[in-house]
Amino acid sequence: MIRRFRALPLRSRLALLTACAVAVAVAVAAGACWLVTKQQLEDQRDSTLLSQHVDDKYARTLLDSCGTGVPVQLTAPNSYTIQLITADGVVCTAPGKSPVDVNDDDLAVARGELKSTLHNARAKDGTEMRVVTSQTRGIAASIAQPVSGVEKPLKALALVLVLTAGVGVLGAAAAGLWVARAALRPVDRLTGAVEHIARTEDLAVRIPVEGEDEIARLSASFNAMTAALASSRDRQQQLIADAGHELRTPLTSLRTNIDLLARSEETGRAIPPEDRRELLASVKAQMAELAGLIGDLQELSRPDSAPGSGPVQVIGLHETAERALARARLRATGRTITADLDKWYVRAEPAALERALVNLLDNAVKFSPPGGEVEVRLAGGELTVRDHGPGIPDDELPHVFDRFWRSPSARSLPGSGLGLSIVARTVHRAGGEVTLRPAEGGGTVASVRLPGAAVEPPPL
Repeated sequence: MIRRFRALPLRSRLALLTACAVAVAVAVAAGACWLVTKQQLEDQRDSTLLSQHVDDKYARTLLDSCGTGVPVQLTAPNSYTIQLITADGVVCTAPGKSPVDVNDDDLAVARGELKSTLHNARAKDGTEMRVVTSQTRGIAASIAQPVSGVEKPLKALALVLVLTAGVGVLGAAAAGLWVARAALRPVDRLTGAVEHIARTEDLAVRIPVEGEDEIARLSASFNAMTAALASSRDRQQQLIADAGHELRTPLTSLRTNIDLLARSEETGRAIPPEDRRELLASVKAQMAELAGLIGDLQELSRPDSAPGSGPVQVIGLHETAERALARARLRATGRTITADLDKWYVRAEPAALERALVNLLDNAVKFSPPGGEVEVRLAGGELTVRDHGPGIPDDELPHVFDRFWRSPSARSLPGSGLGLSIVARTVHRAGGEVTLRPAEGGGTVASVRLPGAAVEPPPL
């Protein structure tokens, strides 16, 4: 049963649940109404019975009619059945009425043991009666009335309540279906949009947001999700296009050099030793450039929320900078790198942060003139790297952290245009910020700020 219910459409389930809830509410209300009415009618009937009495003269005459008297006129309405009960158990019923069964309580009233009694009894003709018996001048007088006087209106009331409840439940089901359709119309639009996107991969679809309810919030969240997916897809396509463009140059050069070497072997025409050495050095350099570019692409392909090279932990920025300086000095041929590092502890991924600092230092070395100096300083949580190169024009500064962006003046220099993008990504992930600005006297200053402390925090 539950499985069949869950298989129904959502609007059908809402309409069915609404109808069931209304049915339960109507049933409870109708049942309470019927019980209250029944109780009131019965109380009113009993009160009327208790207010009735048998005239003494009539009682004596009724007894005479049973062998001791002559009948007289009743004081009670003809709808009542009156019978007298003596202490020795003799019962005398009014003429034209069916005798009512006498129980022990009636006899106890006749003997003077009880003052009165109220109960149900059955007449000889099978009619269910409501009987009140009270004592009058040494005998018991019973006044009885058919209980059908109450049961008939109760049955009629029950029929009316059942019909009313049925109409109410059907109306509630129809109203519930209408409300479900109206309420789920935005969900239908959302479902249609999702199906359209799944069918066409069109992420430009947007759902109108109406109001501020849950459906509106769901629509707004869906629009934000599709916008994020569209942006992610655009960035991915741009990354692929840029990567293909950047890979084309070293691959073309590498293929040309290898073709020259292969043609020399095939034709038997030896390449001069000096030219051969230059070709092999070029092949090696192009392979190194390809390896670095692929590594940079792998780093940038990781989502921002994914784990990096290692777990985030408390590390000394000054220690990481020293390791990056040692690596950068190996490649800083003809340049000098000086450093003044104060202690500063941050939370970051050690390997990723070291790679970012190496990229920053390599960028400064690359743009420094032969014999130039690169100055590195860490103070107050700010790491600055200053070179004495040609500097960066103001109109190019907003683009220096874009992927694959390279200054027109640096197109002839080695590199993929991804180094500073990796620096910015790593620093932002660690909660910091990185900027580039012109330096006084020429050159460029790269500044990295990371939240932390000058004293190493105790281990957790």
